[in-house]
Amino acid sequence: MNGAAGHIPDALRAWAEQAIATVTADELIDLTRRMVDIPSPTGDEQAFAEFAVAAMRQAGLDARYQPIVPGQGNAIGTLRGAGGGASLLIHGPLDTVFGGPEDEDVPFLGVPTRPDQVPRAHVDDGWITGAGAHNPKGHAACAITAAAALERAAAPLKGDLIVGLSAGGMPSNRRPRAASPHDGHGSGLRHMVAHGLRADFGLMAKPGPPSWEEVGLAWFRIRVNGLLGYAGTRHVVKHNNPILEATRLIAGLEAWFPAYTKRNSSGLAAPTGSIGAIRAGWPYKPTFIPQVAELFLDLRISPRTPPEDVRQQFAEAIARIAAEQNIDLDWEMIVAIPGTTTPRDNWIVGSAIRAYEAMTGKAYAPPAPGAGATEANVMRLLGIPTVRMGLPPPAKPGRYSGMFSTGEVHVESLMALTRCYIYAAVDTCLRPRAETGLV
Repeated sequence: MNGAAGHIPDALRAWAEQAIATVTADELIDLTRRMVDIPSPTGDEQAFAEFAVAAMRQAGLDARYQPIVPGQGNAIGTLRGAGGGASLLIHGPLDTVFGGPEDEDVPFLGVPTRPDQVPRAHVDDGWITGAGAHNPKGHAACAITAAAALERAAAPLKGDLIVGLSAGGMPSNRRPRAASPHDGHGSGLRHMVAHGLRADFGLMAKPGPPSWEEVGLAWFRIRVNGLLGYAGTRHVVKHNNPILEATRLIAGLEAWFPAYTKRNSSGLAAPTGSIGAIRAGWPYKPTFIPQVAELFLDLRISPRTPPEDVRQQFAEAIARIAAEQNIDLDWEMIVAIPGTTTPRDNWIVGSAIRAYEAMTGKAYAPPAPGAGATEANVMRLLGIPTVRMGLPPPAKPGRYSGMFSTGEVHVESLMALTRCYIYAAVDTCLRPRAETGLV
């Protein structure tokens, strides 16, 4: 069966509507608020994971905490099917990109830190504000509430519905003071799957309309070499400030990024590049000029471009820029996660689109090509056909709309996504396996 064809049958839709009728705005606001109040930076997710397990148990799921190392673990909840149906994993991360110890985020987030960047929930006129309120905690609240609603409605699932919330999901190497020795990049998801969790299909609970492919990422560290110097002798001794050399290199890379995007764009992927960090010198003694300045760069990877090809493209570009600007440098690729895709005719793609159309009442149109990456890549690499599907925008913009923010969400978006997850779960887990293309 072509997964992208047709609509949710009336009999299944009736079960979805019965479950949706049990969902209230107050429960979603309360659950999201309590999640936001629990700090969960990458590597320190245990408290949030244990809270999620308790919430899923209270909702009637078979839930357990899966430890990884002290201070870090996953939360897994299962609504058991009677058998003979496909299993669906709704997955989301537990960790927030910001909202850890204040001295890790400041001064780079600015002073004072915005309300949407700190782990303290504020509720006003349907808006929940605080670190991770939108991503990932609002999505996690929707996943748990959808499963709880299906349990309350006694929906006759044939396949299991699994809510898997994993640690180490953010694009982050190990935080210097994290409890866990592990990086992010889907490390908790890998642990979850390696220790027995499997599913026929996956929904990635991250922002955006249904998307069956997305970019990966490659990180590069560049060392710009200069000469150790001193402010008092720069006029009388050899002088080469690598910080100034780095600014010329940055200008060259910024000029190259659009060409990289154009060369590698296809399908739903329009991979971009960005310089995200600079490290050079001693802030407590700027009298001295460092010998080395380091730049850290993220290049997004199309599903149709192998990471080694991206590495070669970068090598050619940086060699050209260094030669043109007479810059002494060396570099290395420090992270590489491929972009991935799920076949357009896979069952889960069609199911997600049907759920989205049932939720919105509108015909689905694919999103514009983008450059966002999530653990959906990890799910696909581990053999789980996956669609990314997340919170729709509210009718009216919020305080931080148009800016990069993961910490602001409106309850009408939470209600809509919960309905969408319920439709998708009913469409997949209430059918015989054969109808979903499985044997």
